[in-house]
Amino acid sequence: MRLPPIILCIYLLMLPVTAMVPVLRELTAGRYVDLSEFQQHLFMSANMFGALLCAPLAGLLSDHWQRRKALILFALLINACSLLMLWLGGWSYAAYLGWRFLEGCAHITALSLLMALASESAGRYSSGAVMGLVGAAISLGVASGAPLGGLIGRQQGGEQVLLYGALLLTALIPLALLFLHESRMRRTRGSLGQLLRALPHNRTLLLPYAFAFIDRLTVGFIVSTLSLYLATVMGMDSAKIGLTLALFLLPFALLTWPAGLLSRRLNPLHMMFAGSAAYGLMLAAIGYAGSAQIPWLMFAGGVTASLMYAPSLVLTADFSRPQHKALAMAGFNFAGSLGFVLGPLSGGALLKLFGSYPPVFLVMGGLELLCVLIFLPWLRKNY
Repeated sequence: MRLPPIILCIYLLMLPVTAMVPVLRELTAGRYVDLSEFQQHLFMSANMFGALLCAPLAGLLSDHWQRRKALILFALLINACSLLMLWLGGWSYAAYLGWRFLEGCAHITALSLLMALASESAGRYSSGAVMGLVGAAISLGVASGAPLGGLIGRQQGGEQVLLYGALLLTALIPLALLFLHESRMRRTRGSLGQLLRALPHNRTLLLPYAFAFIDRLTVGFIVSTLSLYLATVMGMDSAKIGLTLALFLLPFALLTWPAGLLSRRLNPLHMMFAGSAAYGLMLAAIGYAGSAQIPWLMFAGGVTASLMYAPSLVLTADFSRPQHKALAMAGFNFAGSLGFVLGPLSGGALLKLFGSYPPVFLVMGGLELLCVLIFLPWLRKNY
């Protein structure tokens, strides 16, 4: 059974990343006084800049060398070390962001290659079932990490989240060493130039990439701007922020695999379009909702998010060529990482522009709807 260890590794890999979200303020303004809101947003974006650099590079080199496992092990080691350096502290804020950048490089490398291994290890299972499991592992890791980070932050302090993350990833290294195996699929070995030219010619991948970009843009906004909104405007502590985010993340996690299975019966493109439109409406409404309505909106957002996320993974797996699986998955993560980078930055910039939170939520939710409208003619023409 090659797939279960891969799914477990993906789940554990996601925990440290999301555990930092509820303690964002402690890890930024709590350590470095007088940081602006924009500078605090940079902490959430710095690791995504690393992901932007390393996602395509990791996929390219892995497909060229036809090796996944060794690169995954190296990435896990670097990820653990960078979290340990963040925990030790004593750095200037620029150096602090530098370690965060390195953490992003290592994390996205491990994630992209684990996703490629999963896609290649499908065996008798459909891509919908396998990529649904991958999406569920990612989203469940995110959903578990948020309340876990909030709990650790309340009981032991936000900085301890970094230490526990480093220890977890260190423990993950021998697990990956023992139980991960290279795929038995025969992949055509091409030159780096051939691999670089392959992805742009497979233009159908641009569709799931576009939705991955805009979806992760809003997720970056949620884990930064929404987290700060709940802390500063709604007056929530780190534990309550973690629980509020869990209302979004848990249904998202639990429904991603069923959504992947459902994509075998329904058109995944239709699911992705409908889920994105409903999700955009939910996001726009949060800024105008009271404290009693926010939990319900977060729950509804998690349900609709699963309907857009699982199909985008399925479409990426289906549209990619067998010899370029890692590169295709890296492209998906690159698009998502670019969105995640711009999400916190966009939230901070829009907040400065409008001076209040409600119109910021309206604009970010409107971007989801705009993405659907832009590609709707393409859907009608091709399907």
